Amino acid sequence: MGEEEAMNGMTPEVRLMVVSGALFAFLGVALGAFAAHLLKQKLTPEMLGIFEVGVRYQIYHALALFVVAWAITAYPQTAVQITGYCFIAGILIFSGSLYLLSLTGIRWFGAITPLGGVSFLLGWLWFAWRAWKAG
Repeated sequence: MGEEEAMNGMTPEVRLMVVSGALFAFLGVALGAFAAHLLKQKLTPEMLGIFEVGVRYQIYHALALFVVAWAITAYPQTAVQITGYCFIAGILIFSGSLYLLSLTGIRWFGAITPLGGVSFLLGWLWFAWRAWKAG
């Protein structure tokens, strides 16, 4: 099976998880490099650390989206894609709010960060629950 045939055989949910994982990983690497090379001189150590936490969690969960894509194909009846939606929301809210907080200094952005963290936690719990039920 060729590359194009393999991609065409993906369900929309699998394609969304793979593409999202790849794009979030790309952005995570780019933002990490941006922080290391440009923000180091512009941000306080505290704000740089906040930015780097956002990058770290974005990369972790970008990679986790590939695991979700695999799990969707391995266990299609388990609705495991909900995990991926939680991870996507978590990246956008958790990491995004940390980026905005560190770049703007507006503390209000830090107030919504826990919502992204809860999204990550719910995703992992849902993944564990669906894996338990599949077995």
